[in-house]
Amino acid sequence: MKKFLGALSIGVIAALGIYYAIIYFVPYSEGYRSGELIKFSSKGLLVKTWEGEMSQGISGAQIFSFSVLDKNGEVIENLKKFQGQYVKLTYIERLGTFFWLGDTKYFITEVEQESSPHFRN
Repeated sequence: MKKFLGALSIGVIAALGIYYAIIYFVPYSEGYRSGELIKFSSKGLLVKTWEGEMSQGISGAQIFSFSVLDKNGEVIENLKKFQGQYVKLTYIERLGTFFWLGDTKYFITEVEQESSPHFRN
């Protein structure tokens, strides 16, 4: 019985490790989105995560919600600086997330300021 419980414990731990590795290291998709950065904040009670929203339409009807990992300090600083401006975000989408990573499956890896197509100079 001890051997069975030991093997079961090792199997469960291995399965959880593989699940975490797939969620964290294997991107489901990668891409770009452009829009007006309307919200960016650090939130959470026990674990603080960086979360943001970007409007992809004139009326704000299309909202793209995203997260940023703490290790991406340059991205966090740029998002703070570009608040309220038109930006292009590079992201990876994961199959899922964990509460200590962020609220969404979309994680921003780069941000660039762009000129708005709605207001031409």
